[in-house]
Amino acid sequence: MSKTVLDLFQLTGRRALVTGGGKGLGRVMAQALAEAGADVALVSRTQADVDSAAAEIAAATGRRIVPFAADVTRASEVAAMAGAIERGLEGPVDILINNAGVNIRGNLADLTEDEFDAVLSVNLKAPFLVSKQFAPGMAERGWGRVINLGSILSVIGVAGRVPYASSKAAILGMTRVLALEYATKGVTVNAICPGPFATDMNKPLLENPEAYAAFVAKIPMGRWGELHEITGSAVFLASDAASFITGTTLFVDGGWTAQ
Repeated sequence: MSKTVLDLFQLTGRRALVTGGGKGLGRVMAQALAEAGADVALVSRTQADVDSAAAEIAAATGRRIVPFAADVTRASEVAAMAGAIERGLEGPVDILINNAGVNIRGNLADLTEDEFDAVLSVNLKAPFLVSKQFAPGMAERGWGRVINLGSILSVIGVAGRVPYASSKAAILGMTRVLALEYATKGVTVNAICPGPFATDMNKPLLENPEAYAAFVAKIPMGRWGELHEITGSAVFLASDAASFITGTTLFVDGGWTAQ
């Protein structure tokens, strides 16, 4: 019997890894993958965050959810993490969401070299290291999904965001190149670019009424995104429903980049 369209969105039997999975967009995407049937590993630098998130997601979905603390900007920790994750999930990773990210705001004249390096290390180097660790195995098995988190700042500019915008623009370049390298190997590589969402990273804007209003004024839908509104995109790109989509970018931004 052929699969129905809803069957194509099911992730039963798949194993996923979400970096930065302890809170914010990573947390809700991880739960969405589990709700679709996947077992999920959550990775964060903070053990308490992923422990709490894993317990909550496991209780809500009944799936195997395993938490790990690691610094994904360090190749040695990524390699050690990979072995632990495969043991915890009882099998190899099929779906990777490179979600971990940081933002340091400031004008060019005020930013330090260390601040620039810190943002690019988490936002760009880490996806490179984690993809390098897991994508070749996906290709050997003939099926895999890599989803990188970009941003509306991958394609537009906002003053005071030099490190973040640079890293997120580069993520789209990485996504396209990896998509071409793995196009014949059953592995798709795509990016999701969120607009403003109410995450911890955006607290400085949320707590500044003037800055918040300025952002809302640029969103045609007239509001920020709610965390759950990222989940459909993640499940879609992780599933067989997106089997002929690779090297592309899905904007979840309330229409900001349509202008």
